[in-house]
Amino acid sequence: MASFPGGYPAARRLDLVENLHGHRVADPYRWLEDAGSAETGEWLAAQDALWAGYRDALPRREEFTARVRELLRVGSVGLPAWRGTSRFYSRRDADQEHAVLYLHQERERALIDPIAVDPTGRTTLDAWSPDKEGRLLAYQLSRGGDEESLLRVMDVATGEVVDGPIDRCRYSGVAWLPGGKAFYYVRRLPPDAVPDGEAQYHRRVYLHVVGTPAESDTEVFGAGRDKMTYYGSSVSRDGRWLMVSASVGTAPREDIWIADLTTGDPAAPSLAPLMVGLDAMASPWVGRDGKLYVFTDLNAPRGRLCVGDPAAPGPDNWTDLIPEDQSAVLRDYAILDGADLEQPVLLVARTRHGVSEVSAHDLASGELTSALELPGIGAVGGIAGRPEGGHEAWLGYTDYTTPPVVLRYDAAAGTLDTWAAAPGAVGDGAAPAVTASQVTYHSADGTAVRMVIIKKSTGGSGARPCILYGYGGFDISMTPGYSANILAWVEAGGVYAVAGLRGGSEEGEEWHRAGMLGRKQNVFDDFHAAGEYLVAEGITTPSRLAAWGGSNGGLLVGAAVTQRPDLFGAAVCSAPLLDMVRYERFKIGETWNVEYGSAANPEELGWLLGYSPYHRVRDGVEYPAVLFTVFANDSRVDPLHGYKMCAALQHATASDRPVLLRAEGQVGHGQRAVSLTAALSGECLAFVAQQTGLQLA
Repeated sequence: MASFPGGYPAARRLDLVENLHGHRVADPYRWLEDAGSAETGEWLAAQDALWAGYRDALPRREEFTARVRELLRVGSVGLPAWRGTSRFYSRRDADQEHAVLYLHQERERALIDPIAVDPTGRTTLDAWSPDKEGRLLAYQLSRGGDEESLLRVMDVATGEVVDGPIDRCRYSGVAWLPGGKAFYYVRRLPPDAVPDGEAQYHRRVYLHVVGTPAESDTEVFGAGRDKMTYYGSSVSRDGRWLMVSASVGTAPREDIWIADLTTGDPAAPSLAPLMVGLDAMASPWVGRDGKLYVFTDLNAPRGRLCVGDPAAPGPDNWTDLIPEDQSAVLRDYAILDGADLEQPVLLVARTRHGVSEVSAHDLASGELTSALELPGIGAVGGIAGRPEGGHEAWLGYTDYTTPPVVLRYDAAAGTLDTWAAAPGAVGDGAAPAVTASQVTYHSADGTAVRMVIIKKSTGGSGARPCILYGYGGFDISMTPGYSANILAWVEAGGVYAVAGLRGGSEEGEEWHRAGMLGRKQNVFDDFHAAGEYLVAEGITTPSRLAAWGGSNGGLLVGAAVTQRPDLFGAAVCSAPLLDMVRYERFKIGETWNVEYGSAANPEELGWLLGYSPYHRVRDGVEYPAVLFTVFANDSRVDPLHGYKMCAALQHATASDRPVLLRAEGQVGHGQRAVSLTAALSGECLAFVAQQTGLQLA
């Protein structure tokens, strides 16, 4: 063990070695999996004390925390959901901890303010959906970061809760039938109806009649299917067509069925296959013109938009409207067909190497008519139109220096302008001036990978402290976006780099699959090559380079620390997956075996052991400084991963750089209050600054 002031807390090492499919697998800290034991509690208390003492001595902690808080004062604004002349939208003002859901009719009125619901700031608004007429609102709240949403229904006119709470609705969408009397939604079976340890699984699609007990809801779909199946449902605006989707875990494929609700009872729809048994994803929608529009990656890894007949829904009957672009990924679309238009317009959003572009097309032919000029090199986060049609569309937009704004496109005039901006103001009058440039580097196997490098617009040269951020998994793309973390770090003199690794969706579904299952090492190789590029170009040095990532990105950081300890001086490993042999046993980990593989399969165990960070820790290695951040109520990734890896590194490292654990209670994997975000960010940035020498800049 390396020298560390006062030493690390004692952690008992078990002589536990299992034979798994012929592999001898050691697990010396398995006892830390029991979060409720006295021994684990004592160890965590000692780690808390160690971190508190270290944190309080960090020279730039308060400065970073305050600056992140200032940069977050810009607030946020969301896309409108129109219902006639009424619009629903979220907005967070400068000093608010959470965004508030508003309704604007003749004036603005707050519908749901999470702080009014819970002044502690620990309650979050997870989802909301107005009915088709805008008279009722289904919304979901969870507390303490556990993401266990309770579903309620509000009478919009009075603010009165007229239904709920309905539990076991985590990740459930709401698909309203016309008239607001009923909706389809997804709910788990009761715990006493499923085997022990499977309470997070066994979902079903139900039809709920507003005002009736949830226990009397009609089960519509899901019986007899895989326990890990996730479901979705949608109903066309006219109420005629129901679509139900099913995917096992996080697999990049789904089955979809469609039913004509005018031919039978909505509680017992006659579902016909729309896309079943195919290795693809799709988002079908029946337009106001009665046609079936299907956004899919079937035979098109970068996406295409097809058109067909909902009464003859199979893929053989689809015709390409927007064919696949071999260098850009289709992300979203909207149909504008108002009376003010000579002909309907199809608005299409794509990303090219992670950067958004939007174009207008003729709806009948798909022919390009114009390209929209976005405010900068950024990301479009959705397109919204009026359900009844019209000539306008609203686009969410952000980039590295622009807080989220809502743009309005007027197809009749051909104009794009800012419709709503984040309402706050950054401290000192403006965000720092930075430049973002995209570069191309090559991974170990020669694959070209893109990376964005953000630094100050003026001043500073030579090697600088640098944070390298990545994710590389689950088909998630690293796109430009306003980040208080990035701006605070760059303003202080550092460089920030974001790599678009395989496993994500920067280059489409093939890019995703090139970094999953047996190809997961490609993701880590891409990340290491990014660090090598930053060093080779003189942007930083290994001692000044920090790896940073969370969740699947925490796995990435764990792999970087154990595979290339020579390349990094520091690491922030947040909500990480690190024991890849046992990850399936905890929380919802089993749903990810379609992304990573399963230790129950001999071949797949070999993949997992090849990179599992916890199992690659070696005694006597000079590891970088590492800060693990974990969250007690994380219902996705169990904090035990951070516990076990922290104990292993503290025991093994031969360097004098610290290995520390920041464990936070009453928060989870996702949303959190602004003040909690600022505190976490400030402490992590101060840790990296100290370990990479930024405080000397």
